[in-house]
Amino acid sequence: MRLVLGPESSHEHEPDGEYEPVSPPEVNGESDGESLGEDVFLAGQRVPEDVLRLDDVEWAEFDADALVEVAKLSQRLIGQVQAVQLKVIAELRKRRGNERETADEVGLALAVGHHQADRQIELATQITRRFPRLLAALERGDVDATKAAKVVETGALLSDEHADQLDAEMESLLAGRDGASIQRSARYRVDKLDPEGAAERVRRCREDRRLELRFAENGMADLCAYLPAETATAIYGRIDAIAKSDKARRDERSLDAIRADVLTELLLGKRQSYRHVRIQVTVPVTTLLGSRDLPGDLEGYGPVPADIAREMAADPRCTWRRLLTDPSTGQLLEMGRRRYKPPAQLGDYVRARDQRCLVPGCNRPARWCDTDHSVEWHRQGTTDAKLLTCLCRRHHRLKDRPGWHFEFNGETLTITTPTGRKYRPRVPRIAEPEPEPPPEPDTESPVLPDPGPPPF
Repeated sequence: MRLVLGPESSHEHEPDGEYEPVSPPEVNGESDGESLGEDVFLAGQRVPEDVLRLDDVEWAEFDADALVEVAKLSQRLIGQVQAVQLKVIAELRKRRGNERETADEVGLALAVGHHQADRQIELATQITRRFPRLLAALERGDVDATKAAKVVETGALLSDEHADQLDAEMESLLAGRDGASIQRSARYRVDKLDPEGAAERVRRCREDRRLELRFAENGMADLCAYLPAETATAIYGRIDAIAKSDKARRDERSLDAIRADVLTELLLGKRQSYRHVRIQVTVPVTTLLGSRDLPGDLEGYGPVPADIAREMAADPRCTWRRLLTDPSTGQLLEMGRRRYKPPAQLGDYVRARDQRCLVPGCNRPARWCDTDHSVEWHRQGTTDAKLLTCLCRRHHRLKDRPGWHFEFNGETLTITTPTGRKYRPRVPRIAEPEPEPPPEPDTESPVLPDPGPPPF
């Protein structure tokens, strides 16, 4: 493979899933997804044929864009090597027939504990037997083993038939995406493929809710609560709101420290607060009426099974809000104005549309993001939904750094980095596109096109 960085190379990167998928760019007629073994050129300079000897290169001679490209290629190689490792572990497990003995062998070879070895063996067995397309993506370097494990673990309890469907549907939703968004996509499809099983698994997990105390170093400890997602979201939201109120009074403690102190004071009865926190769940109307079992979406968490979404929507404390979506695309068109307390309507619309910070790899819920002007107000930018986007505070500040540029047009956020590379994440759908009804049997109509992927 020959890699040339210069006027010929493309710096357009569009992660898929919530974003548009892009095939790996071709350089001199060869796919970037192929394994490296031939000459590689960076900025007109030759890199050793054996890419594992990249430490022989004087990296100070290369510009920042070349360094980014090497980091990208290295990540692809990591996935390819991990695919080899998983295949040989699966073959060893197949030959031995004794999982415990295999775990002992693998643990010694990789210098890991038996629990981690067990997880490696389970991942290797599942991905080689039931997820061939995912394994192929790993072999191409489109994902690494950590991201692949998100799909395998999410679909571990599916039947072989449903696992194959999950594997097929996830095939185009892997390259260029972070692990959290891959997991959300897989979870949505698992809940859709097996709604009854998903609801039962959720109920079993809720029965296993617990509180754990784990002692740490330096006189500290972790207090861990395993709770239903909506309960944990509400608890954290309440603590966060109180902490931010304290911080606004010029409290010198860090926000994290204030949250910890608020939790302590509330639980020990040293503080009272009647602050209520709103949690948002999006439920397709067909799910609400019981005609379909499409998953709902809990803000900040992701897909929840249809039965759980209906239970949450039936809660008497729930405040209804109408969200009108385009049936062919699932994109938000309009948001109803009837609410218990009149909201800042435009900000609510943008947060409901974007769901989370739009920068790839950032999963901070929109509720805790800034509603940012793509065209700055002091440059005649208008406060319009087509020019507003949700960015977390970190990425909001990043856009003002030298060399960074963020441009939003209502559908696509274009991020330009100091190296000149462009990334184009798309606004996520908040509902599944509704296919048009089939034609009458006696009419001759063309086959309707696929309405596109679901919202996650």
